[in-house]
Amino acid sequence: MRTVPIGIAMMNDARPHVIAQNEELNMRVLHRWADIIRNGMRNVDGTVPEVVLGSESIKSVRTAQAVGEQLRRAGCRIIIMCYTVWNFPYLVWPFYNSVGRDVPVLSLSNNNGQYPGNVGLLATDGALRQAGVRTHRIVGDIDDVSVHQNVLDWIRAAEAYATIRNEVYGLYGGASMGMDTGFFHLVPTLKALGCTTEQVDQLLLTKVMEQEVDEAEVESGLRWFERLLGDRIRYDGKMLTPETLKTQLRLYLAMNMVNREHGFDFCGLKGQRELTEYVCLGDIPEMLLNDPYDWRGPKEPTVCATEADSYAAITMQLLKYVSGGLPSLFMDVRLYRPELDLWDWCNSGNHASYYAEQSMDPEVNFRRITLHPALEFYFKAGGASVEFNAKAGPMTYARLGLWDDKPFMAILKGESVELDPEQARAINAETDPTWPHVHARVHAPFEQFLSLFPANHVHGTVGDQVRALTYLCEMSGIAPVILGPEGKDRQAPIWELVR
Repeated sequence: MRTVPIGIAMMNDARPHVIAQNEELNMRVLHRWADIIRNGMRNVDGTVPEVVLGSESIKSVRTAQAVGEQLRRAGCRIIIMCYTVWNFPYLVWPFYNSVGRDVPVLSLSNNNGQYPGNVGLLATDGALRQAGVRTHRIVGDIDDVSVHQNVLDWIRAAEAYATIRNEVYGLYGGASMGMDTGFFHLVPTLKALGCTTEQVDQLLLTKVMEQEVDEAEVESGLRWFERLLGDRIRYDGKMLTPETLKTQLRLYLAMNMVNREHGFDFCGLKGQRELTEYVCLGDIPEMLLNDPYDWRGPKEPTVCATEADSYAAITMQLLKYVSGGLPSLFMDVRLYRPELDLWDWCNSGNHASYYAEQSMDPEVNFRRITLHPALEFYFKAGGASVEFNAKAGPMTYARLGLWDDKPFMAILKGESVELDPEQARAINAETDPTWPHVHARVHAPFEQFLSLFPANHVHGTVGDQVRALTYLCEMSGIAPVILGPEGKDRQAPIWELVR
């Protein structure tokens, strides 16, 4: 998974007789934090972001310039400034200006009465904030695992923010069926996150399918599905046949090829109505792109949003990064059952099959999956729809939106619920039983969700990512709208309070 290097520097006193006594301690603390970060930041694919340590503490103008230059040359796009002792605050400027100003900054200190790291942090970080630099502050014992997790959540957020800034979203076909919330809103997106888009006509995908896709790969993909699913591929001789399924596989391979050729880091597929009426339904290609595997083996998930919903794709890409590389979910906000306080979130689209059992082994996930014929009423060209109920477990749900051209992100904790099979079948039948479903229970009341949620599509990832997403929003100037009780205790940063 793509990451950016993390730079860690130790702020220090400028008096030679003090430095002689504390340099060893300072560097020991710096190395300890580097080890904590390396051990805690392992991604799903086994990679770890590079951690670059300042070669010495910052104790003079020249060392500040040299360490800043060292981290800049190492490509550091995230900076952690450590405080163990009192330091001279003005030295932050030759350091920060040498690194480069457009980086997330964390000030990290002990909470030790013997060594006034807190004093140095507030004096130095306060100087940055006076000049309008958005920073975050974490203070606590280096042996406290809750402090470690706070730091790791901040780093996940910073990695997401710094990585997406250099990415390009591949927009295949434009927004679908006139959904304005699915547009790539260029200026607010560039200002907040830095990423941009290239729009490619879906015609190109059809030509690559016809002229460049390897038919041997298509046959391999078909055999893989048939081996894993057997008679759970519900061929009907019309909408779902081996040929319509192979057409979906050709589209998947074509999107892979065009993504690589154009350098797209994530993408969205319009589908409706051109592809769904004249080529195929996009469910299989979208699922495979978002999954951590295909018939050729393990791979990194490539976020792909159905109906080319651009703010869905950006939300999903950010969720992928804060989760360390897990697939992200895309769902319709479909049905609320008040007597159960339960949402049925489903759509004909890109639920990664990973969510059937949350396994990196496709054989495990596919035991719960059935392929159904596409609904002719909506999808005349045919193909397969994917059906399963998502595995139970804690989840975080989110969606990027705009209010009067100002970006915000709705964030809420919840879970995916395992229902009794008969109850699940009955609820699924109220919407569509041939599509994938997440039976979601969220911490937010129905009225709050309905009042504040920005779109008809909701997105999710495994576990509790609320704090990481909040940090990410604060770094980028996106307003975090945290639904439910988790939003009540949030301390807004100073740049939101003073305007």
